[in-house]
Amino acid sequence: MNKIKLKNQWNLTLFCMIVGAFISAVIWLFLKAVSVGTSFLWEWIPGKITWPFYPILVCTAGGALIGIFRKKCGDYPEELTAVLGKIKQEKRYEYRNMPVMLIAAFLPLVIGSSVGPEAGLTGIIVGLCYWAGDNLKFAKGNAREYSKVGMAVTLSLLFHSPLFGIFAVEEENKEKEIPDLTRTSKTFVYGITIASGFGAYLLLSHLFGAGMSGFPSFPPQELVRTDYLMMIVYILCGCILARFYQLTHHGCAHLAGKLPSILRETMGGLCLGIAGSAVPAALFSGEEQMGVLMGTYLDYLPLWLIAMAFFKILLTNLCIQSGLAGGHFFPVIFAGVCLGYGIAGLVFPESAGHVVFAAAVVTSALLGGIMKKPLAVTMVLSLCFPVKMFVWIFLSAAIGSKVVQA
Repeated sequence: MNKIKLKNQWNLTLFCMIVGAFISAVIWLFLKAVSVGTSFLWEWIPGKITWPFYPILVCTAGGALIGIFRKKCGDYPEELTAVLGKIKQEKRYEYRNMPVMLIAAFLPLVIGSSVGPEAGLTGIIVGLCYWAGDNLKFAKGNAREYSKVGMAVTLSLLFHSPLFGIFAVEEENKEKEIPDLTRTSKTFVYGITIASGFGAYLLLSHLFGAGMSGFPSFPPQELVRTDYLMMIVYILCGCILARFYQLTHHGCAHLAGKLPSILRETMGGLCLGIAGSAVPAALFSGEEQMGVLMGTYLDYLPLWLIAMAFFKILLTNLCIQSGLAGGHFFPVIFAGVCLGYGIAGLVFPESAGHVVFAAAVVTSALLGGIMKKPLAVTMVLSLCFPVKMFVWIFLSAAIGSKVVQA
């Protein structure tokens, strides 16, 4: 009996390691392809020709191509909430359109859409997990649970935060899970799979280069009494931006719904191109731009940074609702940092000693108000901001999740 239990434990461990390594390889290949495509489209070609309206041409043509593709092949990629919703309602996720899902997730990212890769990748990984459940004897009966493990690994790798992936998935799912996996075995599955995924991803990145840089780390700063007093203002500003996200999300969806397919995506691409020509930092998901902002924020007026935060939110929702779709986490975090820097710059004449705390609190309240998952918000932001701010990040995210109504 002990030999059988030991064998089953070893089989589970081996299976989890293979799943984690496979998921990380898929994610790395996808991000590497996006990196190569982006470099070709936005660095190599502009290095050969000089044309001031190049972003408008690329984004508009890209939007038209996405519109044609979506009309022919289906409405992909789907947001994380939509993927989770299908798993809850239909008890599975269709994986037969895997090539379509890969192309649909790739195109918006490579043309500079203001979205992140997490939406497209989670659908792809979940589809692969359900394929394993249908075709691999060991995984049958637990496909739904393994799909959530796949989502957790995906989000963990994209945000370089193991616990963020777990909390982002588990906080979404409050009902009782499949009884075949106990709490202990679930923790074991998460741990082994994520550890294997990180190991394989780091190895591939070391050997062949990373496809995505991830968010930069903010330097530690000593907090003073005025920083704590400003917390109320920072949280309020984060909540206001979260509410603006909700309003523009519904507003853009309403406007996009009035346009026929292809025209909708083309107009979205045209708007993206015009925005990119006027404000190049508005293009793409925002993680690289955030690293640049950390070193150059003093070159901008505080009001410009505040305006940029609202503009980025508007553009992100415009992209998502017009069909140039993807995830919202990366651009939302960039917007929160912009707003925090801008508010601190307005209040403090010498803002250098205050911007990190302002950005942390504003972004926490903003993400809390949108996601309603304070633990997940804390896990992802604790890797960007100093450890000393951990408590304030959680507090701000918790308040934002309660104050901002869905």
